[in-house]
Amino acid sequence: MTETTETKIDRKARLKIPFQPVPKQDPKERVKNWDEVYLGYDLATAKLEATRCIQCPAAPCIKACPLDNDIPGALLKLEEGDVLGAAEVFRSTNPAPDMCGRLCPQEALCEGDCVVGKVAIPVAIGKLEAFIADQQQAMGGRPIPQLPPPTGRRVAIVGSGPAGLAVAEQLALLGHGVKLFEAWPRPGGVLRYGIPGFKMDKRHIDDQVDYLHQLGVQFVFNVRVGYDVTIDELFDQGFDAVFLGQGAGQGNRLNVPGQDLEGIYMATEFLVRANLPPEELPNHLRKPIETGKRVVVIGGGDTAMDCVRSALRTGAGEVVCAYRRTEAEMGGRQEERQHAHEEGVLFHYLTIPIRFVAGDNDCVQAVRFQRAELGEPDESGRRKPVPVIGSEFELEADTVVIAIGYKVEKLLFQTTPDLEASDGGAVATDESGQSSRSGVFAAGDSVRGADLVVTALADAKRAAAAIDRYLRQMKSAAA
Repeated sequence: MTETTETKIDRKARLKIPFQPVPKQDPKERVKNWDEVYLGYDLATAKLEATRCIQCPAAPCIKACPLDNDIPGALLKLEEGDVLGAAEVFRSTNPAPDMCGRLCPQEALCEGDCVVGKVAIPVAIGKLEAFIADQQQAMGGRPIPQLPPPTGRRVAIVGSGPAGLAVAEQLALLGHGVKLFEAWPRPGGVLRYGIPGFKMDKRHIDDQVDYLHQLGVQFVFNVRVGYDVTIDELFDQGFDAVFLGQGAGQGNRLNVPGQDLEGIYMATEFLVRANLPPEELPNHLRKPIETGKRVVVIGGGDTAMDCVRSALRTGAGEVVCAYRRTEAEMGGRQEERQHAHEEGVLFHYLTIPIRFVAGDNDCVQAVRFQRAELGEPDESGRRKPVPVIGSEFELEADTVVIAIGYKVEKLLFQTTPDLEASDGGAVATDESGQSSRSGVFAAGDSVRGADLVVTALADAKRAAAAIDRYLRQMKSAAA
């Protein structure tokens, strides 16, 4: 902020501007479609909400953002009507502001540290970021920069989720050849196959992929690295470095009796079969799920909320979320839980599943639960659920979805000699993203385990810089 701008800021007047909520679809209507819940700002309302930013010199919102976005700078541009300028401020640090604006838990990051939030509702930073990115796209999209001369170096990227897409962009802009290998039939990884359309329209993934195509990035689909081709074979094909951005896509199992009954699904299979067209799925997942009258989802995080809300949109008459603690201990975003409540999801707290009950033809008929009470905190810092003796009960269910978290699949470790895992089972790396194998880098959920889109992007930018240094040192050594 310039000194001239600073003298123009009347912070007391700005604090009197009321919060401008983003219009949403009515719950009764939105459960009939897969469109985004939020309808978005118009320009006049967005400018007014941006004016609520008091442009404080300390800018704790920037420090709270893993990408160090210049939030006050972008909002000042928007306030002045310079939408494209605002977009460039965000894009100078964020490869995907349209996605972050929709998917980040702003209440725990930038908005959680917003100074305005100490006396009023915080500035709607996330919704404004999404608005700005959308406006830029509607006005012709991101300009394609002039690329530097090719370096002659090639990088294979495993996975086209947020980390993979971000690394691909950064390296292509530096002149390196990039080929991206995706196990699913379409690009996007968790962005396409894990996030329902009511949270983020798939067009935002397509916009990013179109941009990468214009930068010269190549995509290969239906290739599972570690199974169809190994990392060593990628090096044999002439790639100079490999980036692992496969994410944490393996769902955690409950390991209670009856889990293999028909009608019981892991979260990812349920989500992709419920909210994606068959042509975007592998052949074995193309048959739509018939959820029946009652769906029970076990879990309490954002994925569980995605599942319960997807179940409603498949036509289920009653959807139950069963969670072993109380709402106060739930992970994920309060906003998503609010939307689930608005849409009619029923919540059963302090319930622990102990058995899946079979009906006809080995199909699930009910879930047997045991009630719990909260005891002492466990390793997560949350109070541990303690079963109450003699409190068993059953809930009828035509479909059950297990959504209790994800972990990194072991396949790459099994097929890649000397690739070390962390104590948590993810890829072990240093702070730059360098793994134990020379030339192999990783970032995002592949390293952290299941985490946020914004942290994946921040990690990916650091890894891309490390890969660039590695490739240029390689070039210097060859010379």
